Amino acid sequence: MKLGQETTSPAPRHARRRPRHQRVPALVLSAALVLTACTAATDASPAARSAAAAPFSAEVTARLDAVLGEAKTLSGSTGAIAGVWAPWAGNWVVSPGSFSTTSPGALTPEMRFRIGTNTTALTCTVLLRLVEEEQVRLDDPVSAYLPLVLGLEGITLGQLCRNTSGLADHTPLLAPQIVANPTRQWPTREVVASGLGAPRVALPGGVWSPSDTGVVLLGLALQQATGRDWPWLYRHYVFEPLTMTNTSLPAPGELLIPGLNPRGYATALDPAGIARCGSVLDVTELSSSAGGVAAGVVSNLADLRVWTQALAAGTLLSEEATDAQWAPVPQGAPTPSWQRHGLGAEQFGPLVGQTGAIPGFISAAMADPNSGLTVIVVFNNSTSGRGFAEAVARRLAAVAADAPARGDEAAPRLDLPWSEEQAGREMRTAAVCPPADPTG
Repeated sequence: MKLGQETTSPAPRHARRRPRHQRVPALVLSAALVLTACTAATDASPAARSAAAAPFSAEVTARLDAVLGEAKTLSGSTGAIAGVWAPWAGNWVVSPGSFSTTSPGALTPEMRFRIGTNTTALTCTVLLRLVEEEQVRLDDPVSAYLPLVLGLEGITLGQLCRNTSGLADHTPLLAPQIVANPTRQWPTREVVASGLGAPRVALPGGVWSPSDTGVVLLGLALQQATGRDWPWLYRHYVFEPLTMTNTSLPAPGELLIPGLNPRGYATALDPAGIARCGSVLDVTELSSSAGGVAAGVVSNLADLRVWTQALAAGTLLSEEATDAQWAPVPQGAPTPSWQRHGLGAEQFGPLVGQTGAIPGFISAAMADPNSGLTVIVVFNNSTSGRGFAEAVARRLAAVAADAPARGDEAAPRLDLPWSEEQAGREMRTAAVCPPADPTG
């Protein structure tokens, strides 16, 4: 396998100490995930497995319910879908609220939703699988695959996934138009031109700066390298090996979310991208063309749990490729010391995962590869953005980290670098259009 020079940085502390997983055939992988939840914690004993299958205590459940209830109100969502799994203490899967503003129908945890920019971690894992097969290298120039696209000099495939290409991000530039006209099908060349035409953030290989434009370009480059489209690449390298049967990349003209789903809402934006609070739009019918392989995938809670635990454990990748995925990236804007960026995904203290935003939905999904703690949360109003969902997920993680162990086994020490109170304050600050009385 040739990972290229970009993988020489040391991996984060959690990646070096966590148990390694060899890739296994697709037919047995899903069974292994069910039995182990990709964690050493659930392998420990029958008692630990029994604890993981049982609900949290009434006290912990009440605290988790209160966090999600406040967050749902602050976000302006009609409903939320969430799950927390702590192998030593229990689990919590809920879907409070209704699936639309006009219907009292209840959500269910099985409903599908748009995972937004959580898609990027899937895409970058496919890149690493192709690197392992020596179809591409991380340090390959993007221009070698897209010679007709101007302005790609000095940019590598790895930099597109590490968000160190220096390219601007088309998503905030186009967001007012996407929210106002969600069913429009955007030509890929127009999406790419929007990002390439904006001022560069930095030189290639510089500091981290998110760019969905870069991920869309990566998608084009890997299609050229493999001769395959992305629905096939996702299925072959991720969905089928992990038996993610409720996850897909809709075609640009496929505006409806397949299967049962909540309605998705977004606040209208002015030309500068500022939310016009009070003007909520139904953007459930949405073309995936603006997000593509950066933000276009649809999934559900069960599949997103499987994917997040596999991402944290390195299940789909070799040890070398997993280290490449989590090699730290130079930070850009002020970032907490406990938050680090890897190849298409992020580290939040001991947890790893990603956050997602797309008109209609925001989400966060993260897991600890050592203890097995996994947190996923989804809201059907995207107004407050991915930072809000991240703060909610970290607050839920703080509650679960305090959960006492069931049986004779000791609870793990997670050492989260934030408290529930701190994450709660950040959650309230991130809410863009909170109600006048958030407790009402």
